[in-house]
Amino acid sequence: MTPEQLVTFSHAAQHLNISHAAVALHLSQPAVSGQLQALQASFGEPLYHRQGRGIALTPAGQRLLVMANQIRDAMHQAQAQKSAARALETGVLRIGASTTPASYLLPEAVARFRKQYPRVSVQLVTGNTTDIMARLPTLDLAVIEGEPEMDKLSKHNLIQWQTDEVVAVLRHDHPLANRQSLALTDLVDQSLVMREDGSGVRHMVMKAFSRIGVFLPDYLELAGVEGIKQGVRAGLGVGFVSRLSLRHEDQALIGVPLSPPLIRAIRILLPAAPRQSRGAQVFIEQLTTAE
Repeated sequence: MTPEQLVTFSHAAQHLNISHAAVALHLSQPAVSGQLQALQASFGEPLYHRQGRGIALTPAGQRLLVMANQIRDAMHQAQAQKSAARALETGVLRIGASTTPASYLLPEAVARFRKQYPRVSVQLVTGNTTDIMARLPTLDLAVIEGEPEMDKLSKHNLIQWQTDEVVAVLRHDHPLANRQSLALTDLVDQSLVMREDGSGVRHMVMKAFSRIGVFLPDYLELAGVEGIKQGVRAGLGVGFVSRLSLRHEDQALIGVPLSPPLIRAIRILLPAAPRQSRGAQVFIEQLTTAE
């Protein structure tokens, strides 16, 4: 008795016709009949008998059919898993990421994925949150920070992934660098260095100032997280960055929490599509289980 014989028996029982089972299995009718006869001989009693142009199961055949169907289902699942694995042998995975996750969260994840699937080409597109949102139709998935306009996401699937804190970044010799926390009102009279328009951090900070009734007509604008840090390091003023971006800094820059704290979400965004690529599914599984 072999798994192949049981699968053949399952098909024969489904169709109650050996010829139809042969067509479904892409085998010749003699091959199917031979497998059924070998199974019946191995089992030791009749499993079916001829009835008109088809067959009918005996009570023993009905009992065996339960196990035969289980074997058939298990083999289908194994084949599906094998096909899914083969789908990742080659291909392209297009990931979009806003600045903070692209720089400080995704490199290790991409390296881990590439090590497991070396023949899959990974394209990592970076930019601020607005840039990535605009590129979404060309991506398999995106990782974005902050609070994008939710009405623009109504057609897409969002996965809450991590949280992040936006802090004030100051040069180590700044008079406020030794504070345990800073209120936004403490910074109104300071020279400020802000991210470019479209940045999730900029949007969040400007919204926080607006909530306390403060309008900032004068600030220096620099592009990117590294631009902000270099500007602060050069003495241009106080900036705002993700706490993640300061993890590997020396003591030249100090991150001071804001009070109340500015906490934001980092989300995985799946473009609207009937079905996600297998590469995107595996990469997301790795991201969400690596915590």
